[in-house]
Formats: sequence, structure tokens, C-alpha cells
Amino acid sequence: MTTPRLVAIGFIFFCTAVAWFTLGGSVVSRTGESDERLAKEVAQLWGGRHNQVAPTVVVERPRQVTEHVVEKDANGQPITREVSRTVIDRAPVPLDASRVRVDLGLDQRRKGLLWYPTYAVTLVGEYRLHNPDDAERTLIVHFAFPSPEGIYDAFTVKVDGHDAGAVSDLSQGVDVTARLAPGAASTLQVGYRSRGLGPWTYSFAGAGVTQVRDFTLDLRTDFDRIDFPAGTISPSSKAREGAGWRLGWRFDSLVTGQKLGLDPPTPVNPGPLTSRVTFFAPVSLLCFFTVMVALGVLEGRSLHPVHYFFLAAAFFAFHLLLAYLVDHLDVHASFALAAATSVFLVVSYLRLVGGWRFAVLKAGAAQVVFLVLFSYAFFFEGYTGLTLAVGAVVTLFVLMQLTARVDWEEALGGRRSPLPAGRA
Repeated sequence: MTTPRLVAIGFIFFCTAVAWFTLGGSVVSRTGESDERLAKEVAQLWGGRHNQVAPTVVVERPRQVTEHVVEKDANGQPITREVSRTVIDRAPVPLDASRVRVDLGLDQRRKGLLWYPTYAVTLVGEYRLHNPDDAERTLIVHFAFPSPEGIYDAFTVKVDGHDAGAVSDLSQGVDVTARLAPGAASTLQVGYRSRGLGPWTYSFAGAGVTQVRDFTLDLRTDFDRIDFPAGTISPSSKAREGAGWRLGWRFDSLVTGQKLGLDPPTPVNPGPLTSRVTFFAPVSLLCFFTVMVALGVLEGRSLHPVHYFFLAAAFFAFHLLLAYLVDHLDVHASFALAAATSVFLVVSYLRLVGGWRFAVLKAGAAQVVFLVLFSYAFFFEGYTGLTLAVGAVVTLFVLMQLTARVDWEEALGGRRSPLPAGRA
């Protein structure tokens, strides 16, 4: 291995890295351009993001207001007279108790290079309220829908077990009116089946801080992987139930501006995964080239830069195939097919250059480690960096141990014999 050859190999590496960054940029562009459009399509077809806000209650308090009105008499002279009218003040009333049950069933949808966390949701809520005054009052309860893009099947609104009646305008939600005697209580029951996209959340108020009394929410899932969105309160209880979880939130008296919620899992997204693997590819190729150069120095058999050009092309073929197979196949199947193709290209080529033993046990094994395994580490979110760091450190240790006694001055002087073709 001579210095000019190393320079040529470095140039091949640089050109391949540029090709990878170009390919990765195209994948990012394809993913980003379609994300906003596809997300809207999924929301229109399936349902939007669900943020269920607790019902709000106001009490109507009529009062008499006397006003002085200036009018003109028959002679055009101004006269003042008193006019009395009734004004209704509306004051918010906190709910006495809330009993909410939610069932989430995961039903993910894929569009283009992205998966979307869609789900079916069933909600049943029972809310208790009372007249806080010592006179008969009218209370108005407003129930808002969690998403304007959603559909709501089996929607019911009952007051004390009786249907609330037909509602003409549902664009802003449902308003239910109850006439209650002094200190009397009433119960509102609400239920529906719907479908949503993204995190499911429950808010105690539309905005700001509010008071919550005697609150219970039981949430059941049919999926195992769960997470909680930022800015939400952790559940009071958490237990396995079948294939999913049963989560509970219970509060006797709470003042908060936070929400409750759950973030459904999302499968590995082909677009972002492929772009990350592609942008990392130069590191894989650098490790592979380093091992191949070290093996050539140790065994006195060096590959020609043209050989390295074809090896780099075989590495690039893996990412090129992966970038376009994920449009049509499962991401794991695409990965396996692209990896098998790339390994086949390298092994079938090098067995003609250096024999089967060299092609399979050395070059092929190195490719599996640095291309296949390093790339597959991106499937494990949260462990990718650690996996790659450990692999790089182990590789460094092995190379240091193998090449510690190499006379690099002699090795780079070009007095080593080239790799003979066809030798096993």
C-alpha cells in the first residue's frame, strides 16, 4: 500500500460521501414535502388530533337594571325617563365530580414514507353539577368536541338519564340547559365513538389554570408501547390489562393548567430512518476501508484503488435500493433485500479478486458489521448512538492490537506485493 494509493482511496471515499449526502437530501425532501399534505389527508379520511376539553358550566343570574333614556316630546323638547330591563349575568361553576372512561384501540395508517398514529376512541363521561344559589337557577353546560375533523358515532347527551333532545347547531359543540331548584344537583352523561390522530389528551379547561374536584379518568389501551406527551400529568395508577394497559388519574382537589393524555406508538418511519442511515453511511464506509487497508498491510496483499471504487459502489447500492424499496415494501423487508444485494455484490466481486476465503471471512464479515449491523442500529431509537459508539471503539481496539507491530514506513513504501487474483 503506497501513499498515492491511499490518496486515491481517500478521493473515492470523498466522492461516495457526496453521493450519499445527495441521496439523503432527496429522501429528506421527499419526506418533508409529503408530510404536511399527507397528514391533512389522513386527518380528513380518519380524523384529526383529539383534545377533549371537560364540560364548562355557567349559572344564569338575572338582575334588574334601570337606565335613564333621553327622548323628545311632541314639541321636540328632551325628556328623561327611567327604563327597567332584565340583564342575565353568567358566572362559571366548577363541576362537583367527573367520571370519565376512555378506550383507545390502535389502528395505524401509512401514507408515503411515513406512518401516522391513528386510533379508535370510545369515551363515556358522567359529570355532576349543582345550583350554588339559594334561588332557582338555570345552568348551561357546554360540551365541546375534541376535533372539528372527527366523526362521532353513537353520540349521546343525557341529563339525569334522559335524552337532552335535538341540537340544531353542533359546529361549536353542545349546549345543555338545566333548571335546578336551590342547591339541587344534576348529572350530565356524554358518550361517543370516534377516531383520532396523534396524541389523545384531556383538558380540564380550554386555557389557563382551573380547579378540579373529585375527578376520575380510566383509560384502557389495546397496545403495549405507551408514552405521555410533554405537559401532561402522569397517571396515578398503571396496570397491565390484556395486551395493553389500564391507566388511572384520580384527584380529590386539584388546581392545574396541565392536561392528561397518552401518545400512541408509531412504527419505524421509513423516510426518516432511511435518511439517517444514508447520512451515516460515510462512517460505515470509512470503517470498512480502514479494515481492508489494515488487512492488506498485515497480509502483504493490497487491493487496487479501482477495487475500492467498486466496493464503495456496492455500499452505495444498499442505500440507493433502500431509499426506493421503502416506497413499496415493509421497511424491514426493504432493509433485508438491500443488505443482501450489497453483500452479494461485494462477496461475488472479491471472490474473483482474492478467493472465497478472503471474500467471505474477511471482506464479507467486515461489511456485515459496518454496513448491515451499524445501519440496523437505527431501528432501535434511544440506543443507536450507544451501539455505534461501542462498535467503533471495539473496532479501534482490534485494529490497534493487530497493527501495533507494523512497520508503517516500510508498509507505505510500496514494497508489498499486490493481492493475487483467485487465491483462497
